Amino acid sequence: MQLYFKYLLILFKSQTQYRASFWLLTTGQFFIPFSVFAGLYFLFERFGQIEGWSFFEVALCFGVIHMAFAISECFARGFDSFSSLIVKGEFDRLLVRPRSTVLQVLGSNFEFTRFGRLLQSVVVLGWAISQLSIEWTVLKSVALLLMVTSGVFIFTGIFMLAATLSFWTIQGLEVANIFTDGGREMAQYPLNIYQKWVSRFFTFVIPFGCVNYLPLLYLLDKPEGQHPAYAFAPLAGLLFMLPCLLVWHFGVRHYRSTGS
Repeated sequence: MQLYFKYLLILFKSQTQYRASFWLLTTGQFFIPFSVFAGLYFLFERFGQIEGWSFFEVALCFGVIHMAFAISECFARGFDSFSSLIVKGEFDRLLVRPRSTVLQVLGSNFEFTRFGRLLQSVVVLGWAISQLSIEWTVLKSVALLLMVTSGVFIFTGIFMLAATLSFWTIQGLEVANIFTDGGREMAQYPLNIYQKWVSRFFTFVIPFGCVNYLPLLYLLDKPEGQHPAYAFAPLAGLLFMLPCLLVWHFGVRHYRSTGS
């Protein structure tokens, strides 16, 4: 981790060399998601509720998912832009170093301007919590923390799977955005508003439902989520990283240099 933090510090200094540009980009990242949130607000302004969910309940879900996505996009950017390492032949250099390829790819790129998006998510989450009558307990606080943490792991795992495809396709595939950007847009609403097959896929295959739906039932004291086990549903997101790591190492073993 000492090496990881050195990567972090070097890239932070690099990106803040042009401070005006850095702060303008960060400010832009703060305001861009507001268009999405405005759409959410006007939707509930028109219809009042969706499948029994109020505006602030969905806003809580929105804040959690967008916070997790912003953290993952900032600190796992190396996997999101991994195909450039393959195209330029720079992954060969990582292979000869006596450190984990996962650590090196994570440290190859950070996107600190995403702190703007993160701040916007914190504002929305704080506003939603202040408007909801949640009886907070230690377990509910832990559940909320696990929701964000698990979301970070799920998005990072998807970035890792998309990066692994580059071992065979060389160029990154836009189809991966279905599960990153598309997953973010889908998971900002509770899963029970979708068709059954969508809910099942995003619960048992890519476990967004264990982040934005099952623990949310427990937090809001919904009748379906009274059991304390719902608070620990986000742990499925942490387990999701295991097959992602296995697929990554499988790809590394079958890597053939581009010869660039």
